[in-house]
Amino acid sequence: RWLYGKQICLFYAFCGVLFGICSLSTLTLLSTVCCLKICFPAYGRLKREHGQILIACAWTYAAIFACSPLAHWGEYGAEPYGTACCIDWHSTNVNTLAMSYIIVLFVLCFILPCGVIVTSYSLILVTVKESRKAVEQH
Repeated sequence: RWLYGKQICLFYAFCGVLFGICSLSTLTLLSTVCCLKICFPAYGRLKREHGQILIACAWTYAAIFACSPLAHWGEYGAEPYGTACCIDWHSTNVNTLAMSYIIVLFVLCFILPCGVIVTSYSLILVTVKESRKAVEQH
C-alpha cells in the first residue's frame, strides 16, 4: 500500500506525469527539428534562442497536463496495487470530467506526439532514400 499520505501521493503522481509528458514532448520536438534540418534545409536553421523557446514550450505543455488533475480536471490517486500513485484511471467510471481528461491526454499527449514522430522519421527516411538514388545516378 502507499505509505506516505495523500499529499506525497499527489506530488509523486504530478512528477510522473510532468516528466513523462515532457520527455515525449521533447522527443517530438527533436524529431521535428531533425526533419526540418534534413528534409527542408531552408527552414531548418535554428538558433540557440529557438532551442530555448522549444524547450520552454515542452515544459509548459507538460505542466498544463500535469497541473490539470490538481485543478480537478482528472484525478491523481493510488495505482491498482496501491504501491505507487499516478492518474486515477478508475475515476473515469463515475466522473465524466475525469473521462474527458483521459481522452484529451490520450490524444494530445500520446497519439499526436507519436504521429508527429513517425511522420518526421518517415520523411527523413524518404529524403535519405531519394538522396541516395540521386547520388547513385551521378
